Amino acid sequence: MKVLHIPCLDDNYSYMIIDETTKEAAVVDPVEPHKVLRVAQENEVDLKFVLTTHHHWDHAGGNDKIKQLVPGIKIYGGSVDNVRGCTDKVENGDRVSLGADISILSLHTPAHTKGHISYYVTDKEGEDLAVFTGDTLFIAGCGKFFEGTAEQMYQSLCVTLGSLPKPTRVYCGHEYTVKNLQFALTVEPDNVKIAEKLAWAERQRRVGLPTIPSTIQEEFESNPFMRVDLPEVQDKVGCKSPVEAMREIRQRKDNWKG
Repeated sequence: MKVLHIPCLDDNYSYMIIDETTKEAAVVDPVEPHKVLRVAQENEVDLKFVLTTHHHWDHAGGNDKIKQLVPGIKIYGGSVDNVRGCTDKVENGDRVSLGADISILSLHTPAHTKGHISYYVTDKEGEDLAVFTGDTLFIAGCGKFFEGTAEQMYQSLCVTLGSLPKPTRVYCGHEYTVKNLQFALTVEPDNVKIAEKLAWAERQRRVGLPTIPSTIQEEFESNPFMRVDLPEVQDKVGCKSPVEAMREIRQRKDNWKG
Protein backbone atom coordinates (compact mmCIF):
# COMPACT_ATOMS: atom_id res chain seq x y z
CA MET A 1 0.00 0.00 0.00
CA LYS A 2 1.29 3.40 -1.00
CA VAL A 3 -0.11 6.73 0.23
CA LEU A 4 0.55 9.98 -1.63
CA HIS A 5 -0.05 13.46 -0.16
CA ILE A 6 -1.80 15.91 -2.48
CA PRO A 7 -1.67 19.45 -1.01
CA CYS A 8 -4.86 21.39 -1.85
CA LEU A 9 -6.24 24.90 -1.22
CA ASP A 10 -4.33 26.72 1.56
CA ASP A 11 -3.63 23.93 4.05
CA ASN A 12 -5.77 20.93 3.06
CA TYR A 13 -4.53 17.50 2.10
CA SER A 14 -6.12 14.99 -0.23
CA TYR A 15 -4.56 11.54 -0.18
CA MET A 16 -4.23 8.88 -2.85
CA ILE A 17 -4.20 5.27 -1.62
CA ILE A 18 -2.64 2.90 -4.14
CA ASP A 19 -2.79 -0.90 -4.26
CA GLU A 20 0.59 -1.54 -5.85
CA THR A 21 -0.31 -5.06 -7.04
CA THR A 22 -3.20 -3.95 -9.27
CA LYS A 23 -2.43 -0.21 -9.62
CA GLU A 24 -5.96 0.55 -8.44
CA ALA A 25 -6.38 3.68 -6.33
CA ALA A 26 -8.80 5.55 -4.09
CA VAL A 27 -8.64 9.20 -3.13
CA VAL A 28 -9.60 10.83 0.17
CA ASP A 29 -11.34 14.25 0.00
CA PRO A 30 -10.36 15.27 -3.58
CA VAL A 31 -11.29 18.94 -3.26
CA GLU A 32 -9.14 19.84 -6.31
CA PRO A 33 -9.96 17.08 -8.82
CA HIS A 34 -7.59 18.27 -11.56
CA LYS A 35 -4.63 17.95 -9.17
CA VAL A 36 -5.81 14.49 -8.16
CA LEU A 37 -6.13 13.31 -11.77
CA ARG A 38 -2.68 14.61 -12.59
CA VAL A 39 -1.23 12.54 -9.71
CA ALA A 40 -3.22 9.51 -10.89
CA GLN A 41 -1.80 9.87 -14.41
CA GLU A 42 1.76 10.39 -13.17
CA ASN A 43 1.51 7.19 -11.13
CA GLU A 44 -0.34 5.29 -13.87
CA VAL A 45 -3.16 4.23 -11.57
CA ASP A 46 -6.83 3.48 -12.15
CA LEU A 47 -8.93 5.68 -9.86
CA LYS A 48 -11.78 3.54 -8.52
CA PHE A 49 -13.47 5.58 -5.80
CA VAL A 50 -13.54 8.57 -3.47
CA LEU A 51 -13.59 8.38 0.34
CA THR A 52 -15.23 11.52 1.74
CA THR A 53 -14.63 12.17 5.43
CA HIS A 54 -17.35 14.81 5.86
CA HIS A 55 -19.63 17.26 4.08
CA HIS A 56 -17.68 20.53 4.48
CA TRP A 57 -16.90 22.09 1.09
CA ASP A 58 -13.11 21.94 1.52
CA HIS A 59 -13.41 18.14 1.71
CA ALA A 60 -16.48 17.24 -0.38
CA GLY A 61 -16.43 20.22 -2.75
CA GLY A 62 -14.66 18.37 -5.56
CA ASN A 63 -16.97 15.36 -5.66
CA ASP A 64 -19.34 16.54 -8.40
CA LYS A 65 -16.44 17.56 -10.62
CA ILE A 66 -14.52 14.31 -10.19
CA LYS A 67 -17.72 12.42 -11.17
CA GLN A 68 -17.76 14.37 -14.42
CA LEU A 69 -14.06 13.76 -15.04
CA VAL A 70 -14.08 10.05 -14.12
CA PRO A 71 -17.36 8.52 -15.34
CA GLY A 72 -18.61 5.74 -13.08
CA ILE A 73 -16.40 6.62 -10.10
CA LYS A 74 -17.98 5.78 -6.73
CA ILE A 75 -18.19 8.41 -4.02
CA TYR A 76 -18.38 7.05 -0.46
CA GLY A 77 -19.61 9.26 2.39
CA GLY A 78 -21.22 9.04 5.81
CA SER A 79 -24.87 8.00 5.77
CA VAL A 80 -26.00 10.90 7.95
CA ASP A 81 -23.60 13.56 6.65
CA ASN A 82 -25.36 14.68 3.45
CA VAL A 83 -22.13 14.47 1.42
CA ARG A 84 -22.20 16.22 -1.94
CA GLY A 85 -22.13 13.81 -4.89
CA CYS A 86 -22.32 10.72 -2.69
CA THR A 87 -23.19 7.52 -4.59
CA ASP A 88 -22.61 4.99 -1.77
CA LYS A 89 -23.45 5.80 1.85
CA VAL A 90 -21.39 4.14 4.58
CA GLU A 91 -22.02 3.52 8.25
CA ASN A 92 -19.81 2.51 11.14
CA GLY A 93 -18.37 -0.94 10.43
CA ASP A 94 -18.90 -0.95 6.66
CA ARG A 95 -15.98 -2.33 4.64
CA VAL A 96 -14.78 -1.56 1.13
CA SER A 97 -11.90 -3.27 -0.66
CA LEU A 98 -9.35 -1.74 -3.01
CA GLY A 99 -7.39 -3.84 -5.47
CA ALA A 100 -6.08 -7.20 -4.31
CA ASP A 101 -4.71 -6.35 -0.90
CA ILE A 102 -6.37 -3.37 0.73
CA SER A 103 -9.32 -3.33 3.13
CA ILE A 104 -11.01 -0.09 4.20
CA LEU A 105 -13.13 0.04 7.35
CA SER A 106 -15.52 2.96 7.93
CA LEU A 107 -15.47 4.37 11.47
CA HIS A 108 -18.16 6.82 12.55
CA THR A 109 -16.26 9.61 14.35
CA PRO A 110 -18.79 12.41 14.99
CA ALA A 111 -18.47 15.82 16.71
CA HIS A 112 -16.94 18.01 13.99
CA THR A 113 -19.89 16.93 11.84
CA LYS A 114 -22.59 14.51 12.90
CA GLY A 115 -21.83 11.96 10.20
CA HIS A 116 -18.03 12.28 9.99
CA ILE A 117 -16.30 9.08 8.86
CA SER A 118 -12.67 8.11 9.43
CA TYR A 119 -11.32 5.38 7.14
CA TYR A 120 -9.08 2.68 8.63
CA VAL A 121 -7.01 1.12 5.87
CA THR A 122 -5.07 -2.14 6.19
CA ASP A 123 -3.17 -4.47 3.89
CA LYS A 124 -3.70 -8.23 3.75
CA GLU A 125 -0.80 -8.99 6.09
CA GLY A 126 -2.06 -6.47 8.65
CA GLU A 127 1.38 -4.86 8.70
CA ASP A 128 0.61 -1.63 6.84
CA LEU A 129 -1.97 0.32 8.87
CA ALA A 130 -3.29 3.82 8.22
CA VAL A 131 -6.28 5.90 9.27
CA PHE A 132 -7.63 8.93 7.39
CA THR A 133 -9.22 11.13 10.03
CA GLY A 134 -10.42 14.20 8.10
CA ASP A 135 -11.19 16.94 10.62
CA THR A 136 -11.84 14.72 13.65
CA LEU A 137 -8.26 13.98 14.69
CA PHE A 138 -5.49 16.38 13.67
CA ILE A 139 -1.84 15.92 14.51
CA ALA A 140 -1.76 17.20 18.14
CA GLY A 141 -5.31 18.54 17.83
CA CYS A 142 -8.94 17.90 16.92
CA GLY A 143 -11.69 19.57 14.94
CA LYS A 144 -14.10 22.11 16.39
CA PHE A 145 -17.32 20.59 17.72
CA PHE A 146 -19.52 22.17 15.05
CA GLU A 147 -22.23 19.49 15.07
CA GLY A 148 -21.48 17.54 18.22
CA THR A 149 -20.41 17.49 21.83
CA ALA A 150 -17.35 16.93 24.01
CA GLU A 151 -18.79 13.50 24.84
CA GLN A 152 -18.86 12.58 21.15
CA MET A 153 -15.34 13.87 20.49
CA TYR A 154 -14.07 11.91 23.49
CA GLN A 155 -15.68 8.77 22.10
CA SER A 156 -14.36 9.47 18.57
CA LEU A 157 -10.77 10.24 19.61
CA CYS A 158 -10.06 8.27 22.74
CA VAL A 159 -12.28 5.22 22.21
CA THR A 160 -12.85 4.67 18.46
CA LEU A 161 -9.53 5.96 17.07
CA GLY A 162 -7.66 5.34 20.33
CA SER A 163 -8.39 1.62 20.13
CA LEU A 164 -6.59 1.23 16.77
CA PRO A 165 -3.14 -0.40 16.89
CA LYS A 166 -0.52 2.05 18.18
CA PRO A 167 1.66 1.98 15.00
CA THR A 168 -1.32 3.02 12.80
CA ARG A 169 -0.29 6.01 10.69
CA VAL A 170 -2.58 9.05 11.03
CA TYR A 171 -3.37 11.11 7.92
CA CYS A 172 -5.52 14.14 8.73
CA GLY A 173 -7.24 16.78 6.62
CA HIS A 174 -5.13 19.89 7.34
CA GLU A 175 -1.57 21.04 7.98
CA TYR A 176 -2.26 22.53 11.43
CA THR A 177 0.48 20.71 13.32
CA VAL A 178 2.79 23.56 14.34
CA LYS A 179 -0.04 25.68 15.78
CA ASN A 180 -1.55 22.64 17.49
CA LEU A 181 1.73 21.76 19.20
CA GLN A 182 2.27 25.38 20.25
CA PHE A 183 -1.14 25.26 21.92
CA ALA A 184 -0.45 21.80 23.41
CA LEU A 185 2.55 23.29 25.24
CA THR A 186 0.20 25.77 26.97
CA VAL A 187 -1.69 22.78 28.40
CA GLU A 188 1.39 20.73 29.29
CA PRO A 189 4.46 23.02 29.42
CA ASP A 190 6.67 20.22 30.80
CA ASN A 191 5.78 17.58 28.19
CA VAL A 192 9.10 16.81 26.47
CA LYS A 193 7.42 14.84 23.65
CA ILE A 194 5.40 17.93 22.67
CA ALA A 195 8.46 20.18 22.70
CA GLU A 196 10.49 17.69 20.62
CA LYS A 197 7.72 17.20 18.09
CA LEU A 198 7.18 20.96 17.77
CA ALA A 199 10.88 21.49 16.97
CA TRP A 200 10.67 18.70 14.36
CA ALA A 201 7.42 20.07 12.84
CA GLU A 202 8.87 23.55 12.53
CA ARG A 203 11.90 22.11 10.69
CA GLN A 204 9.62 20.17 8.33
CA ARG A 205 7.56 23.25 7.47
CA ARG A 206 10.62 25.46 6.96
CA VAL A 207 11.66 23.21 4.08
CA GLY A 208 8.12 22.80 2.77
CA LEU A 209 7.60 19.21 3.91
CA PRO A 210 4.41 17.84 5.51
CA THR A 211 4.21 16.96 9.21
CA ILE A 212 1.86 14.12 8.34
CA PRO A 213 1.58 11.21 9.02
CA SER A 214 1.79 10.80 12.75
CA THR A 215 0.86 7.59 14.58
CA ILE A 216 -1.78 6.75 17.16
CA GLN A 217 1.09 6.16 19.61
CA GLU A 218 2.50 9.65 18.99
CA GLU A 219 -0.94 11.21 19.43
CA PHE A 220 -1.29 9.58 22.85
CA GLU A 221 2.05 11.17 23.74
CA SER A 222 1.60 14.70 22.40
CA ASN A 223 -2.06 15.44 21.61
CA PRO A 224 -3.80 17.03 24.62
CA PHE A 225 -7.22 15.94 23.34
CA MET A 226 -6.12 12.28 23.36
CA ARG A 227 -4.52 12.63 26.80
CA VAL A 228 -7.68 13.64 28.68
CA ASP A 229 -7.87 10.23 30.39
CA LEU A 230 -4.67 11.08 32.30
CA PRO A 231 -5.25 12.52 35.79
CA GLU A 232 -2.26 14.87 35.38
CA VAL A 233 -3.82 16.42 32.27
CA GLN A 234 -7.20 16.75 33.98
CA ASP A 235 -5.43 18.45 36.92
CA LYS A 236 -3.65 20.90 34.62
CA VAL A 237 -7.00 22.18 33.32
CA GLY A 238 -8.88 21.94 36.62
CA CYS A 239 -11.19 19.10 35.60
CA LYS A 240 -12.34 15.87 37.22
CA SER A 241 -13.27 13.73 34.20
CA PRO A 242 -12.01 13.05 30.67
CA VAL A 243 -15.08 14.57 29.00
CA GLU A 244 -14.90 17.69 31.18
CA ALA A 245 -11.22 18.04 30.26
CA MET A 246 -12.05 17.56 26.57
CA ARG A 247 -14.62 20.38 26.76
CA GLU A 248 -12.28 22.69 28.69
CA ILE A 249 -9.27 22.16 26.40
CA ARG A 250 -11.43 22.70 23.30
CA GLN A 251 -12.77 25.98 24.76
CA ARG A 252 -9.23 27.10 25.54
CA LYS A 253 -8.13 26.25 22.00
CA ASP A 254 -11.11 28.13 20.51
CA ASN A 255 -10.11 31.24 22.49
CA TRP A 256 -6.34 30.84 22.03
CA LYS A 257 -4.81 33.66 20.03
CA GLY A 258 -1.54 31.78 19.33
